[in-house]
Amino acid sequence: MAAKQPGEDERAEDQRGGFLVRLREFKPKEVFTWQLAKTLAMGQGLAGLICGTAVSSQYLAAEFHLNAPMLQSFLNYTLLCATYTSMMICRRGDGNILQILKRRWWRYLLLGLVDVEANYTVVKAYQYTTLTSVQLLDCFIIPVLMILSWWILKTRYRLTHYVAVCLCLLGVGAMVGADLLAGRDQGSTSNILLGDGLVLLSAALYAVSNVSQEYTVKNLSRVEFLGMIGLFGTVISTVQMVILERNELSNIIWSWQVGLLLAAYALCMYALYSFMPIVMKMSSATSVNLSLLTADLFSLFCGIFLFQYNFSGLYLVSLVVILLGFIIFNAVPTPTTTATSSSPSSSSSSICEEGCYENPGATEDDSNRDEDPGRILTEVEEEDEERRADKMDSSRSFREETDGDRTVKRSTKM
Repeated sequence: MAAKQPGEDERAEDQRGGFLVRLREFKPKEVFTWQLAKTLAMGQGLAGLICGTAVSSQYLAAEFHLNAPMLQSFLNYTLLCATYTSMMICRRGDGNILQILKRRWWRYLLLGLVDVEANYTVVKAYQYTTLTSVQLLDCFIIPVLMILSWWILKTRYRLTHYVAVCLCLLGVGAMVGADLLAGRDQGSTSNILLGDGLVLLSAALYAVSNVSQEYTVKNLSRVEFLGMIGLFGTVISTVQMVILERNELSNIIWSWQVGLLLAAYALCMYALYSFMPIVMKMSSATSVNLSLLTADLFSLFCGIFLFQYNFSGLYLVSLVVILLGFIIFNAVPTPTTTATSSSPSSSSSSICEEGCYENPGATEDDSNRDEDPGRILTEVEEEDEERRADKMDSSRSFREETDGDRTVKRSTKM
């Protein structure tokens, strides 16, 4: 056995002592705050809305043989356009829709395309692969989100966050294991490779959409994001629906049940899109998607009563593990390093130029009233510099005058 170095025992004792000190200083009230409870509750509310979309879609497919994902997406985007795009039309100044389209129309066009295709590819994947593959591979959105948040939003994660994410993914693994034990490996196996690729593509597209949403909501406006997504999403989904689903639309047997289920799906998606930016602004895109991992569990619980699924105790274990991982992730703040910190005046002016209107009825006067703190600080600094320069000029002139008086006195004495 190798002999221990003299300082190793002292180092080990210091580490144990430091851990005990941190354990004694741990205050549950500082971790389990009202903000955390509110984020948890709102995140599970979003998961419940996704459960509503899943149940209504399953009813439409199983009972009425209606498989038209673009029609369902079109209804959601139309509601968003009718609400939030109309708000932007009624605005004045930089928040008006025409001003925003002049500056950023191509960005929102790309973002709308990404969002529409993310919704379409995940539904299309069910035709080629199994439910187990979709549930497992859909978690690919979490690492992609963390990478994009680190790169674009400058979010810096700690070891606690990685442990929390692993806990949540472990909970998803328990859920998938319960599905396999219960014999719920549903879906098609016609082209598993294509189906798995579509799931991974959908997860990557959702990650891009969610990071863009977080950036827009925290720097510009929630109404602007939803209004632009509604506008371009309606146009893109209409074109894609006419091209890809015209045969399915012509074969739909309309009834009040079909109309009710389509309305339920559209309202759940509309509420999901409307409330997700609020939760995202309170936390982050990664945190929101961790909370959405419980949506499949809520769908399973509903399926036990509606579709006679078999119950397994692993479902409850999975729910507890995912919620525990979500709480740990949100208990520790994620520091961010802003990329524009070197030029606060330029960043503040660009943000104000973009038209940050959080209030739907805000006008140009309101934006002028709520000026950016960075701009105010730079203006104050400029005023201080001007005052210092004036004082220096006055002191110089005073010295010149006194020097002139001294020379005059000397000449008179001579």
